[in-house]
Amino acid sequence: MIPPRHDWRDRARELDFSYAEIAGEPYWDETACWEFTAAEVDVLDDTLAELERLTRLAAAEAVKRGDHASLGIPAAVWPLLARSWERQEPSLYGRMDLRWDGTGPPKLLEYNADTPTSLFESSVVQWEWLRCAYPDADQFNSIHEALIAAWPTMRLPGQVHFTCMRDSDEDRGNVDYLRDTAIQAGLDASFLFVDEIGWDGRRFVDLARNEIRAIFKLYPWEFLLRDRFGNDIAGAATRWIEPAWRLLLSGKGILALLWEMFPDHPNLLPAFREAGRTGGPEIRKPLFGREGANITAPGVTTDGPYGGEGYVWQQWAELPCIDGNYPVIGGWIIGGQSHGIGIREDKTPITRDTSRFVPHYFKSEP
Repeated sequence: MIPPRHDWRDRARELDFSYAEIAGEPYWDETACWEFTAAEVDVLDDTLAELERLTRLAAAEAVKRGDHASLGIPAAVWPLLARSWERQEPSLYGRMDLRWDGTGPPKLLEYNADTPTSLFESSVVQWEWLRCAYPDADQFNSIHEALIAAWPTMRLPGQVHFTCMRDSDEDRGNVDYLRDTAIQAGLDASFLFVDEIGWDGRRFVDLARNEIRAIFKLYPWEFLLRDRFGNDIAGAATRWIEPAWRLLLSGKGILALLWEMFPDHPNLLPAFREAGRTGGPEIRKPLFGREGANITAPGVTTDGPYGGEGYVWQQWAELPCIDGNYPVIGGWIIGGQSHGIGIREDKTPITRDTSRFVPHYFKSEP
């Protein structure tokens, strides 16, 4: 335990960090922090770069095979994903969740490649904490600068819309932050909610009936494709961020394909579409689950609305338990490159949307 800053709530408000507390409990938690060495940061950086390389190879292989069934993706939407990949539509960002206790290689738990959150706190909030709490230390965090540099590489028109669902301070906070980075990069960035996106019979339009030529959506592809205008996406000219091919990686089925392609890779855990093949205890994950819902693992079962598309069984690698807390390391990929981490902790081995965010730092070795 370390003493939090006496004015941390005021500082959160100054940063417009509206979800620093959730349901009256701290989400941002500076009563603890993680200290790394420079060598450990190098391990994480190298791991994220390697996993990004592997997942791109897996996406290419999935498209080559037309492997929609094993990934739980309907055949009707597969051409949209394949075309998006073949065009190499640029990706802005993603978050890889890792298990690591500081010994041995970090292991990929899953890749949040479509709608990852905790970006604002990973980029801005923990950096502000570092400058106050450990001004002589450093942090594995170049996320902000990388986002601003990435926008001009996205091959976008001058105007980009930004959207998310209503009634989520966390989603709106992450979208507003990304919108700010786009503005800093010189783009015209406007906001509307998902339910305000219109269709005029041939184009997606905003509330002023202006064409939506490009849009960042903090809204899952699997939801979008089921929505009222989902069938119109393929025929419209709108560019979507993240692009459709990211659905290949955001589903848990990619974990089984990765293990098939790269068995015994040190950064992967055995994973299969059938139970009982990993050689030990397993965790069952829905192909398109979120926030720790519908998980079955040794001693752990969670409920939720997911699982209709099927499941993947991954070798159970329980998160390390430190002082009664289970940390997961979220590694940020911006524009295809590794640019930082954010750490979430929970009192249980399953990370959920209410799991606390804990900052980190490292000191350069002499």
